[in-house]
This record gives sequence, structure tokens and C-alpha cells, in this order.
Amino acid sequence: MEIDNGSMDEKTKRMRDLLSSFYSPDASTSGSSMGSSNRYASPLEAINTTSFNPDQYMSILVQKSNLEGLLQKHVEMAAEIKNLDTDLQMLVYENYNKFISATDTIKRMNNNIVGMETNMEQLLEKILSVQSRSDGVNTSLFEKREHIEKLHRTRNLLRKVQFIYDLPARLGKCIKTEAYADAVRFYTGAMPIFKVYGDSSFQDCKRASEEAIAIVLKNLQEKLFSDSESIQTRAEAAVLLKQLDFPVDSLKAKLLEKLEQSTLDLQLNAEDLSSALVIGSSKDGNVSESVYGASHEGSVREFAEAIRAYRVIFADSDRQLIKLAQDLVTKHFNAIEQFIKKQICAADLLRVFGIIWTDVLLLGEVLNDAGLPDYSLKAAQVAVKQYVTCMFSRLLQDISDALAQVHTRKKEEGVQEYSLQLALEASKKAVLQGSMDVLLDFRQLLEDQSGLTISQRDSIVDWVQEGFQDFFRALVDRFMLLSGKNSSYSQSQVLPEATQAEKVVAGLVLVLAQISVFIEQTAIPRITEEIAASFSGGGTRGYEYGPAFVPAEICRMFRAAGEKFLHLYINMRSQRISVLLTKRFRTPNWVKHKEPREVHMFVDLFLQELEAIGSEVKQILPQGTRKHRRTDSNGSTTSSRSNPLREEKLNRSNTQRARSQLLETHLAKLFKQKIEIFTRVEFTQGSVVTTAVKLSLKTLLEFIRLQTFNRSGFQQVQLDMQFLRTPLKEIADDEAAIDFLLDEVIVAASERCLDAIPLEPPILDKLIKAKLAKAKDQNPMSP
Repeated sequence: MEIDNGSMDEKTKRMRDLLSSFYSPDASTSGSSMGSSNRYASPLEAINTTSFNPDQYMSILVQKSNLEGLLQKHVEMAAEIKNLDTDLQMLVYENYNKFISATDTIKRMNNNIVGMETNMEQLLEKILSVQSRSDGVNTSLFEKREHIEKLHRTRNLLRKVQFIYDLPARLGKCIKTEAYADAVRFYTGAMPIFKVYGDSSFQDCKRASEEAIAIVLKNLQEKLFSDSESIQTRAEAAVLLKQLDFPVDSLKAKLLEKLEQSTLDLQLNAEDLSSALVIGSSKDGNVSESVYGASHEGSVREFAEAIRAYRVIFADSDRQLIKLAQDLVTKHFNAIEQFIKKQICAADLLRVFGIIWTDVLLLGEVLNDAGLPDYSLKAAQVAVKQYVTCMFSRLLQDISDALAQVHTRKKEEGVQEYSLQLALEASKKAVLQGSMDVLLDFRQLLEDQSGLTISQRDSIVDWVQEGFQDFFRALVDRFMLLSGKNSSYSQSQVLPEATQAEKVVAGLVLVLAQISVFIEQTAIPRITEEIAASFSGGGTRGYEYGPAFVPAEICRMFRAAGEKFLHLYINMRSQRISVLLTKRFRTPNWVKHKEPREVHMFVDLFLQELEAIGSEVKQILPQGTRKHRRTDSNGSTTSSRSNPLREEKLNRSNTQRARSQLLETHLAKLFKQKIEIFTRVEFTQGSVVTTAVKLSLKTLLEFIRLQTFNRSGFQQVQLDMQFLRTPLKEIADDEAAIDFLLDEVIVAASERCLDAIPLEPPILDKLIKAKLAKAKDQNPMSP
């Protein structure tokens, strides 16, 4: 009986070794135990071996242990001996019971085997009897079985023969019903028989079948190259022709040409897309849009199946088919390029992207190696970037159209005044609301992260930020172009001032100045907030190029542009007044001028030009605050009505008066030159009008200094300037500067006069009152 030593502990193993050595007294058996005992390193550890030396053991033990240790060792060895005796007794009992059980089992086997030999002999006799009877049955049925098998073979042969005879009629029925697949299957099944017996027994059947299959071949070729048949039908015809051993390879180029022609029907068309999406956005147009998408998807599925069949027929055609599929996708994106130019929204673009992505997935199932998804994603990035660029171009055009209303409005009464305000409000709306609409449209592209727009968020964010930066730069250039200045849009030189005044409406320049202020102060902060909220991040743009959208730079550009437009407006209006002054002072002969009878009519024209400036700035600019307002008690020292000393001196003799007047004039200039004439122009009504008046009077002063006057000419200038003093103070804010400039004009005229004797104050007042009364009669509604 084997003992499983692996499941015992060390103590049990040692006990089993002792029992084995006890039951194996011979040298051969004990040799293993002796061999195993050699592993002990000292006599103290060899107590369980046959080579144990008690004397040596005791001497070593006495040397190494004291009395207490010897007593303890004695107790341990007595307990161990007792345990070994107990284990030995239990082992004997266990083996004894097993021996008894084995003896009983052997006795029962002997009892059961008795009589088995007799039964086996009987079974053998019965098997031999069955075998002999089976041989007899086989012998008696052998001839009949061979006859039955022969009849069965004959029956199968007759069926084949009947099938061969019926084959022409079957093929004729298949041709009538266009069941060409069945016809090919029947004919290919009969081919082995025709090869063996086609020239002898079934010659007529073979000839009739070949005539019928020739018709099948002809019809299949017609289907293969018929434009009216579907792509799937033509692919099936090619497969059947190949089964009939038709040289299909010769048709490879023609079939590929058919596939290329079918792509013309599958490619997207910008007009069809626009029609479908316009109907789809109407009340019940979703049905039309879905029908268009379903129809296109069905056609693409047929095309994909045709490609699958083509690959089966021509195993080496992957390169041509991949190029064909990529060309189809390229044509799709070319259609999108044209479609984007039709002022579509992001939702329309995403719907078209969905159609293209469906086509890509369908074609990718049959052309795994074409890489159509990656190819389409790259093309989609180009399309999205183009869409962003077109949206900004469209926004730029909308703003330009709003500003162009100033040109298109007719200068009728009340219409011109309304047109500037309308153009300003329309421009503000086009800039701010248009920018918000563009951002809202771009946000749809960010929210859609499926199909062709997947993994494009960072790129879209960068494109939007860069687009706004470039858009505002282009907008500044467009403003410059509309104002007549040179810009990146125009390669021509700067127009002369006179030409600008003719071609550019001055009111438009004023609108450009105010819209520039609006963009700087309102639009840019609002757009910056929206970009920070919805279009933050990015990362595809290199850090070495800096941030894509820099609001501070844009604000600086429009601040500078606004100031430039404001100065340009003043210059354009001043230029018109300069033309008027040129005609007034260069046309007459001032040396032979007649005595003044009334205020000259150029004063009315001059005031009309200033009123036109005031009318325009009231529509566009805020009112502002008036400054340098004088009272009657501290009026101009050169006024004929407020300076008694000057009146007294003017009443003296001609020579005396002239000399004293010159002395007084120069003394007055020493104190009045401290007045600051030209200050910084502000975006207010008073500042613009005042600056225009100052420039006009300064221009008038220069014209005066270039002329030579007689007494009457000088008095005419004195009368005109004195009349202008009151209305100009009402129009302009800086009364001190106006008084100073008017006095400068009178003094300059006296300096250029041959006989500088001014008008008497009563005469001067009488002429001014007459002019005022005449103006009141002509315009009763005026105050």
C-alpha cells in the first residue's frame, strides 16, 4: 500500500522512515536509509540511522549539555519513544484491517467467476449462428441488389439525358423571363456532358443550347453597358459573363468608364443642395430634405455594391477603384466650396457634411484601404476654414452695404438728414448684431462633434479668433477705401482733395468716424466677452505667433481711424468753403471796388455751408458742452460797437486814423496771440463745427493777405466780417477765438488797404440791420 508522504509533516515522514527501516532488515532495503542518513552533519543528528553510535552520542551529549539539559533530553526522548510505539501500534491495526478486506474481496471474485466460462461459450455459439444466417441472406439478395443499383444508375442517367434534351427549352424560357442567372447555372451544369458527348449523341442539343446561350451573352453585354440599367444589375451581368468564360478582362476599361460616368450622377450639386435645404427649412420641407438624402444614399449604396462586384471580377483593380472613390469625395467637397458661397448657415453645412460622411462610410465598407475617412476629415477642415472666411467676408460686405446707403440716398429735403442717421444705425447693427450672429453660427460647429467635424474644436476656435482679428483689420481698410483714402483694397494713389470731395460724400466720412468710435467702445468689448465665453482655448496656432485675437490692437486701430475720419470730414467741408472763398476774393478787382451798399451774398453761402455741417453733425455726434462763452460786458476789443476808443480813433483824419489804427491793431495782437486757436477735435457737435469755422476764417485770412484793397473794398470786408460775428458766435463754441479771427481778418484787410478808412458805426449798423430785415422777409419762419 502506497503512503502519500507529500501530505505529511516532517515528524510523520521521520516516523515512516523508521517503520520502513524496521520492516526492511535486509541490506538492500536499508541502504537507502543509510544513504539518506548521510545528510546529517553530526552524530547527534544520526540517531534515526542504522549507523547510530550510542556511546559516541552520549559522550558528545554529556560534553555539550549540563545536568538539567540531560534530564530534559531524557524526558523528550522518553516521550518520543512512547509516541513511536503508539504510532506503530496504530499502523499495524490499520494494515491488518486492509488485509482482511482484501481477502474478502478475493473470495467474492472467485465465487462470481464460477459459471462465467459456460455463459461465454453459449454467447459464442449464438454469434456464429447469426453470422451464418446473415451470410445466407446476403447470398440470396446479391443479384437483386445489383439489379436495383443498376436501375438507379440508369434512372439518374435518364434524368441527365432528359435535362440535356430539355435544356434548349429551359434556356428559351429563361431568356423570355430574363432569368439569366438560372440560364447560366443550367448551361454550366450541362457543360461536362457536352464536352464528352456533344459531338455524337447530343449534337443537336448542344447546338441549340449554344445558340440560346449566345443570346444570353448578347443580352448580358447589353445590360452591362446599358445606361438605363442600375449599377447592381450591370455588376451581376459581369459576374454571369465571367461564369460563362467570356473574356471579361477586355471589358475592364469599359466597365470602369461606366463607373466613372455614374459618379457624375452621384456627386453633390450646389443648386440641388440649395433647393433641398431651402425646402427643408420651410414649414413642411423636412420630408423633401429626407427624401433627397434617402435617394442619394440609395444611389451611393448601389455604387458601393458595384465597386464590390468590380473587385470580385477584377482582383487587381483596387488602385483604380480607390482613385475613383477619392475623386467622388473630392467632387463632393468641390460642390461644398460652391455651396458655401451661396450664403448658407452652419446648420446647412452640417447637414451636407452628414450626407458626405454617410457616403464615406458606405464606400469605406467596400474599400477599406482607401483611407476615405482620413481623406474626408482633412478636406472637411479646409471646407470649415473656407466657411469661416466666407462668413467674415459676408459680414464685411453687409457693413459696406449699410454704409453705401449714404451714396444711394437722394439729396432731397429731409431725406439726406435721415439717411445719415439711418446709415449709422444700420452700420452699428451690422457690426454688433452681425458679429453676434456669426459667433452664434460658429458655435453650432463647436457643439457638433460628430462625423466630419470631430476633433476640429481647437482649429475652429483658432480660425474664429484669427478671423475676427483679420476681419477688423480689413474693416479699417474698407473704411479707408470708402472715405477715398488709399488702402490695401486700392492700389491707386491718394485722391486729391477736390476729387475726394466730388466722389465721396462728406456725411459718409462722418458716419465712418462715429462707427469707428462705436466699434472701439462698444462692439470690441462685447465681442471679446463672447469669444472668451464660447471660443476660448484653441492650441493649434503656434505660441511663437502670439494670441490670435488682440482686442487692444483693434481698439487702437479704430481709435486712430476715427480721429482720421473726423479730421477728413472737417477738411472736406472746409474745402467746399475754400472753393467759395476762392471765387469771392479772386474774381473781383478789389482796387476798383465800389462803395458797399449791403452785405455781400457770399456771406449767405458761407453760412449755408456751416448750417449744412451743423445739420450733419446733429444726426451723428453728441451735443457736448460749450466753452469760452463771452458776455456783453467783456466783448471783443476790436468790435466797432463795444470799443469806444476804436470808434473815436476811426473818426479822425485819414492819415492820422490809419496810423493810430495800425498802432492799436499791433498792440492788440500782442495780447490776443495768447488765445489758443486750434485745439484737439472732439467727437461732439460743437467741437467739429467750431473747428470748421476756425479753418474757414483762417483760410479767409490767407485770401485777404494776398489781395490789395481800396477804401471801398476794405469797407466791404469790414461790413461782411461784422455781420458774420453774431451768427458765427451762435454756431461755434469758442467765441474768443472767433472774435480774434474776425478781428484778424479786418486788421489784415486794413494792412492791405491803400486808404484804410473804416465805415462809420451808424452806417455799419444800418447796413447790418437792413441785411437782417431782408433775411427775415425771405424766411419768415426764422427767428
